[in-house]
Amino acid sequence: MTVDQLVMLLHRKTAPLVLDVRTHAEYAAGHIPRSVHAPLAAIAGILAKRKAAKSDLLVLVCEHGPRAGLVRAYLRLRGYRKIVLLRGHMTHWRQAGLPLEKSPGA
Repeated sequence: MTVDQLVMLLHRKTAPLVLDVRTHAEYAAGHIPRSVHAPLAAIAGILAKRKAAKSDLLVLVCEHGPRAGLVRAYLRLRGYRKIVLLRGHMTHWRQAGLPLEKSPGA
């Protein structure tokens, strides 16, 4: 999924769940608005808490791609079917000049 496609989807009532799989420090320093911090170690609990259905569209974001690829493989094993990676990840988001949210204390 491209950055432009994600921006369009985030403006809909039924926006996809954007899961940021980076470290706490990376997420706190700047993340996509409305994204959820979801490192691999916590992702199962986060999806359960958000009541994410196996058919929901999940968009995975990391800094460069490898961690998102690992999380995608894990989620596929757990039965999730609609998992996409943000093309270019946070690098492209920042290059496009799109808004970032920062966590308190960052």
